[in-house]
Amino acid sequence: MAVRVRVPLAALFSLPMKNFLCILSVMVMLTACGVDGNHFKLSGRFLNMNQGEFYVYSPEGGVDGIDTIRVMGGRFTYERPCEREAMLMLVFPNFSEQPIFAEPGKSVDIKADASHMKEMEVAGTKTNELMTKFRKQTAKLSPPDVQKKAEEFVIQHPESPIGMYLVKKYFIQKTEPDYAKAENLTAKMLEKQTKNGPLIILHRQVAQLRHGMVGTSMPRFSGPRMGGGNVSEADLGNDVAVLFAWGSWSFESQEMQRQLKRKERSAGGKLKCVGISVDADKTAVKRILERDTITSPVIFDGKLLEGTAFRQTGLSGVPDNIVYHHRRVVARGLPLNELMSKIDELLKKP
Repeated sequence: MAVRVRVPLAALFSLPMKNFLCILSVMVMLTACGVDGNHFKLSGRFLNMNQGEFYVYSPEGGVDGIDTIRVMGGRFTYERPCEREAMLMLVFPNFSEQPIFAEPGKSVDIKADASHMKEMEVAGTKTNELMTKFRKQTAKLSPPDVQKKAEEFVIQHPESPIGMYLVKKYFIQKTEPDYAKAENLTAKMLEKQTKNGPLIILHRQVAQLRHGMVGTSMPRFSGPRMGGGNVSEADLGNDVAVLFAWGSWSFESQEMQRQLKRKERSAGGKLKCVGISVDADKTAVKRILERDTITSPVIFDGKLLEGTAFRQTGLSGVPDNIVYHHRRVVARGLPLNELMSKIDELLKKP
């Protein structure tokens, strides 16, 4: 933490030169001790980059927009306001990215060879030093081995903010995401980080995406039915089925429900539809179902996007839909016209 010293200028200049230089020297030393409790400082040096620039942004909002960091003589310094812990992402000229974990009142120092950024060393805080250790351990490993090391890290350090970065990079932001693994690892972290809001949201998102991935089996779910009784996955049958989310406040989702009603009635029993109402007002839901003569099952629990069935099935918004064929996901999130075409295509299949 920086120590602030205020000395009137007139008093300084009235001192003998020897005393003046002594006080000035102390002030410079105190100022250099670090940053105050509302800032974070990043400094360092690069080999093989005498002059240039790189960029910094925060995926979690720690930095507004993108800042530019300039390198002169192989060195740089970057300081900015910091009121809470945040992950910053450094973007280098070759488009590689490396995370830095900022903390209020802390300073970190970077040492790196611009041609080997994977071996970058960051010192100054426990979290960044732990990330440096992981980075150096995995610098020369194959992608599958790096993923295995990432999983091991999260299991060994469930309390670390590094875990969210590793889960996103190695299990979610991939051509073929592993949502099941991501769900298990975020659940492990939540045991130690019970009040981490972004982590709670990430865990819910991957749990939903896991159940709605194309190729996965229809999940088990249940919820109270408008009009009485209960609705479950059994109501979707074994042939062509559509599970969809709608709200009394969304015209687009209501039109989807009306079109599905017409398609279901003309399909001769081969199509089953179940709706999940994302509403808090049961009266409004009942009025719309009566107005549009909707007789297919509709789940209503009054919990909006936090409803149990909504989260169990992998739906993620309004409007949204998941299409099943023989109880497996074959499409999801289709616009209305594409949804109708997909249903027609499936109805022609055995």
